[in-house]
Amino acid sequence: MHDNLIILAGGASSRMKKETENQNLTEVEIFQANNRSKGLITVGASGRPIMDYVLFNAKLAGYKNIYIVISEEGKLFKEFYGEKNSENNFHGLSISFAIQYVPEGRIKPFGTADALYQTLEQYPELNQQYYSVCNSDNLYSSKALLALRTTQTENAFISYSRDALDYTPERISRFALVELNKKQELLDIIEKPKLEEVEKYHDTSGKLRVSMNAFRFNGKRFFEYVKNCPVHPERNEKELPTAVLNMLQDYPSSVIGISFSEHVPDLTSKEDIVIVKKYLEENYIKLDWSKNAEI
Repeated sequence: MHDNLIILAGGASSRMKKETENQNLTEVEIFQANNRSKGLITVGASGRPIMDYVLFNAKLAGYKNIYIVISEEGKLFKEFYGEKNSENNFHGLSISFAIQYVPEGRIKPFGTADALYQTLEQYPELNQQYYSVCNSDNLYSSKALLALRTTQTENAFISYSRDALDYTPERISRFALVELNKKQELLDIIEKPKLEEVEKYHDTSGKLRVSMNAFRFNGKRFFEYVKNCPVHPERNEKELPTAVLNMLQDYPSSVIGISFSEHVPDLTSKEDIVIVKKYLEENYIKLDWSKNAEI
């Protein structure tokens, strides 16, 4: 069991900035989508961002120390969650910020593995502890975050049933599949699997499984793989799945998939804003921050 959650919020949000013909968006929402980190788009009640809901579920799951990875232009996060660089109190959570600096010669951040690496450099104590990692624009349930926090395995990820994700078939087809053995140990992550190959990746329950970037790591074990993560040949970024697969080459059976079958709301494009707003209205009438952790 551990208390540390790293939330990745320093990305460039390129897809969110693309034009849309959706008539249900307000001018304010379009402006925010074009100018804010996705985690700060105000989709919730009383003008609060989706990050509030991620933090609320993290608190219910028992996390205490939150590290939000922001860009060099991410000062707006401090207006919402605390002016200090570290240990801000937000509804009982300790909020610290790590900055993902853009390397010289690049115009956008270097990917999720680089975001984690820079966080571990700024907070080296995490390399002697366990921690979880997730996105700022995915609303993971408190039960999923609790499973990551309390699992007895050293390294793990939430292994979502593809059938339970409430997205269009075209969007779901873009998700990378995970291959697991009978013990739910991760064997491979398959990007853009060919349609005729998909069937062979069903798990023992007959489900196709995907990762939504919610991980737990042993800090001592994982650091060198984040630090030495190679650049993806197509996307030109250092990505967490690459670092995980490289660790598996040296330590097979070291990453366990925790099976979940539920939807994960996601803010990727402007079209998602309307969908997520409706989801929050139906499922999160009010955030009661006085609730105790589930364990």
